[in-house]
Amino acid sequence: MRSSAVVSGALAVLLLVLVAVGWPPLLSLDRWVVDALHRSAVAEPGFTRANRILTDWVWDPWTMRALIAVAVVVLWWRGERRPALWLAGTSVLAAALQQGLKSAVGRARPSWPDPVDSAQYAAFPSGHAMTAVVSCGLLLWVLAMHWRETWRGWSVLAVAAVVSVLGVGWTRVYLGVHWPSDVVAGWLLGWTCVAVAILTYRRAAPADERRTMGEGS
Repeated sequence: MRSSAVVSGALAVLLLVLVAVGWPPLLSLDRWVVDALHRSAVAEPGFTRANRILTDWVWDPWTMRALIAVAVVVLWWRGERRPALWLAGTSVLAAALQQGLKSAVGRARPSWPDPVDSAQYAAFPSGHAMTAVVSCGLLLWVLAMHWRETWRGWSVLAVAAVVSVLGVGWTRVYLGVHWPSDVVAGWLLGWTCVAVAILTYRRAAPADERRTMGEGS
C-alpha cells in the first residue's frame, strides 16, 4: 500500500508538471485521441446519449459522494465513528485537492464547433475520474474490513468498482469534455488519496487493531 501511494503520487506529480509546461508529445497525444473519439461521438448519437446518461447520472461525482454519505451514516449508526470520519474526511479533502489543482493549473477543456456535451471549470484533473476512484476505493476498503471473508458478493462489487472507474474515464474523453491526461491524473490522484487514507488510518489505530488489519501488508 505504501509503495503504491508513492508511485501513484509521483506519477501524478510528473503528469501535472508535463501538463503545466505544455510538453508537446503529451499534448499531441491528447489531441489525437480526443479528435478521433469526437468524430465517433458525432457519428453515433445513440451511443453518445448512453455515455451521457452514465456520466451525468450513474457515475456523476454527486452520485459517488451520495454513496459515501450513505456509508458514513451506516458506519456512524453502527457505532464505528472512526472509519465514518475517515471516509467523510478523505472525501472532503480529495474534493478540495481536486478543485485546488483545477484552479492552479487552469487547463482549458477541449472545444468543438459541434459539441456533444459540455462541462464547466478547468479540465485538469478530471473530477469525475478522481471522485470515482476515491469513492469506490474507500467503499471497497470499508467492505473489505467487515465482510470480505464471508460475503460472496464481494467480487461482484469489486468488478463493479473497476468498471465504474474505467467507464467514467472513458465517458469523459469520449464526450469531448476532458483530455486523456486529465482522466489519468484523476485516477492517479484518487488512488493516492485512498492509499494515504488507509495508511494513516492504520497508523492511528490502537496496536491490537493494527495487528488485525495487517499493517505490514
